[in-house]
Amino acid sequence: MRRHLATAALLLAAAPAAAQDHDEILEAITLPEGFNISVFAEVPGARSIALTEPGGPIFIGSRDGAVHSIRDADGDGVAEEVHERAADLNVPNGIAVRDGRLYLALQDRVAVWDAGAEGLAGEGRPEPLETVYDDFHDAYHHGWRYAKFGPDGRLYISLGAPCNICALTETTGKIISIAPDGSDMRLVADGVRNSVGFAWHPGTGVMYFTDNGADRMGDDIPPDELNAVETPGGHYGFPWRGGSVALTGYEDEEPPVEVIAPVVEFGAHTASLGLDFVDSAMLPEDWQGDAVVAQHGSWNRSTPIGYRLMRVRFGPDGTAQGREVFAEGWLLDNGNVLGRPVDVAQMPDGALLVTDDHAGLVYRITYE
Repeated sequence: MRRHLATAALLLAAAPAAAQDHDEILEAITLPEGFNISVFAEVPGARSIALTEPGGPIFIGSRDGAVHSIRDADGDGVAEEVHERAADLNVPNGIAVRDGRLYLALQDRVAVWDAGAEGLAGEGRPEPLETVYDDFHDAYHHGWRYAKFGPDGRLYISLGAPCNICALTETTGKIISIAPDGSDMRLVADGVRNSVGFAWHPGTGVMYFTDNGADRMGDDIPPDELNAVETPGGHYGFPWRGGSVALTGYEDEEPPVEVIAPVVEFGAHTASLGLDFVDSAMLPEDWQGDAVVAQHGSWNRSTPIGYRLMRVRFGPDGTAQGREVFAEGWLLDNGNVLGRPVDVAQMPDGALLVTDDHAGLVYRITYE
């Protein structure tokens, strides 16, 4: 059965949720039959997720300088270990782990912490940090990077456009990849306004990324996007186009490059961010190969939208077939906000982790 929205007594202020409010938030969330949601950990400002080995620590990035690690040591579905590992980094939203090293895609650089023999577990601070790449446009506007290692062993990093709508430079509006030592930078996608999530389809290996549409063009245009990288280096339209919509200031200009259309268009201003693909024996068979996308929610729409998780269905051939709401309830009918989903990651046991930087929580979604 789907859970029903809570009554008006559950309305919360726009501040992080206190522990006693967790049940109220969970009761407000609706899920399809068989799915359940619980609180995995309390992490202030929780955003990007980086998994380590099964049973090891999970690192959580933020936009406020902090990095946390969380760990469910006894396997009961709740992280009893929550440690603040750093507190004064330069927007450590982008975070990834490989070969026992913690990679931080900061606003101004990619820095790496080699934990050495001690490893990433415990409470050690990520210091000293080694800078391996710093050819970034150092601006806060869309400067919260997203980073993830691809199946090819390279680190992929988003470089947002430092504006609402503007011309791009060599270091803005792109997704790039680098070798783990910071060398061999390659262009993955150009004309990308602000991607804060990407993942690879488990069957085809194709990379998909979200892209947030421009603001101040009305409630319903341009769309947020889900894009596929079939050929690295392709152009996805910004600043000329958002989906098929001509952006403000570029209405009379034809893009000077061939523009790759989105494979899925989401609602305007939904702020579609992190995503992951389902490849899990825990979840139903008809979910295998589908994507779960976190929609952070609108900030400037007359009627709020988003604040939910979306399911993107993929066919047997690995192509996107459609989208539907998976989990909702963080946005109440009167416009009050309980939470804002940010990132999604599938755990080794098949459960889904979802971060929420508004409520300061990490959720765990399971299926029975």
